[in-house]
Amino acid sequence: MSSQTFLFASLDSKSPTTARKVHIRRLYDLMQLCLQRNDLPRARKAWCILARCKEIDWRTMWKTGIQVLGDDCLTSPEDNSSRLEFLRSMRLQFPEQQEAILREFALRLIATEKYREALDELELYLHVIPYRDNPVLNVYAGLLALHLSQTPDDQRAATQDDGSCPLLRNAQAHLEKARTLDPENEVAKAFLTQISVMQDPSYGFKIGDRESDEERMEVEEHEQRQRSKRVKT
Repeated sequence: MSSQTFLFASLDSKSPTTARKVHIRRLYDLMQLCLQRNDLPRARKAWCILARCKEIDWRTMWKTGIQVLGDDCLTSPEDNSSRLEFLRSMRLQFPEQQEAILREFALRLIATEKYREALDELELYLHVIPYRDNPVLNVYAGLLALHLSQTPDDQRAATQDDGSCPLLRNAQAHLEKARTLDPENEVAKAFLTQISVMQDPSYGFKIGDRESDEERMEVEEHEQRQRSKRVKT
């Protein structure tokens, strides 16, 4: 039995010592090979058998479970509900991996352009340990808040009388938290610089001035054409 070779490393690195364990390892290899070949029907059959084996803790294989379900959410957002429900279930059943599962959950929502839902889901957890000390989750929340602050509908809803944008402040807070936790995080640094530029009081006026100049030039050109027509007549 010890001379058996397998294509993929399984969760149990020990060499199988019984015929049953050898069969499980071969089935695991088959599932992984089917995933590599994008043969999802066969991969799902192998997964269903493995999940019923007492030697396999299928909860620890949640990343493989996502692969078995498929990645068509990237092209068909409406078909992503089964992946999200699977991840919700894993978060309840496998608390040790909740941070990683929440990160995957947020990415799935982002892939289906559910930006507001992704931000709400992150902010639901980011005020408690261990989530609040996770720099990656804080970066995700910061970038989502920044994106939504530039969306016209969200911007109108979030803008206060003084012209400030709560979403922009949220983005800054999350990115600053990420930079504190991970001082070398280049993403957090870059977007904090961008937010500083956007918060400059002259930022909006510069845009407005440019638009005013363009409008003034159009008016002057129109008047010039009208004068030329009158001279010709």
